[in-house]
Amino acid sequence: MEDLDSLSVEMHEQEDIEDEVEDVVATSELFSISSFGVDYPVETLVNRTRKEMFYLPDFQRQFIWSQNQASRFIESLLLGLPVPGIFLFKESNTGKHLVIDGQQRLKSLQYFFDGKFNNKVFKLRGLDSLWEGKSFQSLSDEDQFRLSDAVIHTTVFKQDLPKEDINSVYEVFERINTGGIKLSPQEIRSCVCHGNFNDFLHSLNNDENWRVIYGPKSKRLKDVEIILRFLAFYEKKRDYSSPMKHFLNDYMGFRRNSTDAELEHLRNVFSSTMEFVLSSLSQKAFRPDRSLNVAVFDSVATSIARMLQGDNPLDLAEAKAAYDYLLSNDEFKSGYLQATADNDNVAKRFKEANSAFRVT
Repeated sequence: MEDLDSLSVEMHEQEDIEDEVEDVVATSELFSISSFGVDYPVETLVNRTRKEMFYLPDFQRQFIWSQNQASRFIESLLLGLPVPGIFLFKESNTGKHLVIDGQQRLKSLQYFFDGKFNNKVFKLRGLDSLWEGKSFQSLSDEDQFRLSDAVIHTTVFKQDLPKEDINSVYEVFERINTGGIKLSPQEIRSCVCHGNFNDFLHSLNNDENWRVIYGPKSKRLKDVEIILRFLAFYEKKRDYSSPMKHFLNDYMGFRRNSTDAELEHLRNVFSSTMEFVLSSLSQKAFRPDRSLNVAVFDSVATSIARMLQGDNPLDLAEAKAAYDYLLSNDEFKSGYLQATADNDNVAKRFKEANSAFRVT
């Protein structure tokens, strides 16, 4: 269930970032999935979460539920009501159990048993029951036992076929995630492709110039996805074919095992580009209206990056003039105002941006 707090987070980001939402069927290939179910007592789930036996990728460590929402979930268990099950993905190469659906519930239980919520004593609130204002420690022995022994069904699955296809694994994650707060595309990628490159993307997200341009960090990793989009177009623009999410999935898979030298080069490209953008276009860059337009970003930022790597880069004033020209260019506008992941519109806006910034 979503509450007003979680909805306001999503609405806030939708207001500040303008990007096309794709609704694309990922593949028509058949999957071979094996799975089994386990009924875990809450106490076991809490212990395994504490010990990180159930792996939570970094993006999932950002807790989204409000205290009221967590309290209502715990109340349901105390009342003996059925609750949604948990899904874990077993990685074939590492054996790790990744939490795909249920991390908000698992962390709520851990926080309640540990007695802390946002560094304050976790007391149940927003309830119309005898447990209002109760912490785990102040529950009666009978209620503590009832909660500890409550059972939550857990499904553990792994994908046997097709192998080496990140798009198909992405599809599995997207369809199996049934929680009230659906995983964003980049959250799914962070789970599918956790590791050095995913960590690298998150480190780029701390770039001080990028933070001024984008604004506060996104709880749903939209800022990380935009960085991924920049790098994907910088390196693989010629390979682009819609849908956009496949293009980003494939690039993240391609870069998953990159060397330190390769990542350092990409870091320099991104950092130097964001520094130049902020100096020339100001913190309002990529905002033809009030919102940051992702299609304007991908074409302009990539063109600037290529221009900076060339032999005759524009100075700050020339770059600002080129940018202003682009925003008044009808051909460029038609490439970012609608159907922004369409092959023709991607090609159109990149052609105009490259021309404006003298990228050959």
